[in-house]
Amino acid sequence: MRIASWNVNSAKSRLDIIINWLKSDSCDVLLFQETKSQDENFPREAFSALGWHVAIHGQKSYNGVAIASRHPIHDVMCGLPCDDRDEQARYIEASIENVRVASIYLPNGNPAPGPKFDYKLQWMNRLNQRAAALLAREQPIILGGDFNVIPDDVDCYDPLGWEGDALTRPETRQAFRRLTHTGYCDALRARHPHEVIYTYWDYQAGAWQRDHGVRIDHLLLSPEAVDRLGAVGVDKAPRGLEKPSDHTPIWCDLHF
Repeated sequence: MRIASWNVNSAKSRLDIIINWLKSDSCDVLLFQETKSQDENFPREAFSALGWHVAIHGQKSYNGVAIASRHPIHDVMCGLPCDDRDEQARYIEASIENVRVASIYLPNGNPAPGPKFDYKLQWMNRLNQRAAALLAREQPIILGGDFNVIPDDVDCYDPLGWEGDALTRPETRQAFRRLTHTGYCDALRARHPHEVIYTYWDYQAGAWQRDHGVRIDHLLLSPEAVDRLGAVGVDKAPRGLEKPSDHTPIWCDLHF
């Protein structure tokens, strides 16, 4: 089973790119973020026409997460627990075959410090609580998405230029590492421990053409998923298309 994550930066605007990517047999499960669509306006029909199943947790114009799968999707949970006041659509979780997956759009947090950064850290604390609870299931689990975290300097083309940003601040990196300390594995680093690999290039200043990227999209695997881990990669091709998302897909293979 190949599972991919992709911040599509508007499901409607990027629909043809997404559908063509799925048609090319690129993955079996797609976790995607920034759908920017309410549930009732999401283009379900385009996925149904391929025979794919979809679970959606959206809101108007902003955020939004979804899961698309060749296989039936069960036991869907929308929203991250422990804060009923949080109305931002940033988390959806479901079971596919014998794998539990979550599509995550973690808050950006800028400007930092400030209220948005406080929200980011609070959200990450809730994510860590949920992630720890999921480990108790002792099953393959994948937490995938746009984490808005640059884990290390090697994951950024210009570490000094990004210093102090909410994506690189020590508090952010520490909260991210709590996930790995709890027992999750960064899939890409498990297979490519030292390689410079990016998943995001800004639209401005020729970032794509100059390869001025950062790695902020991640697949975090439970030990039971790591036991089945095969290849891991980033597909840069969609970023080079006309009117693309500023992110590109990251994927991993699980062998059963």
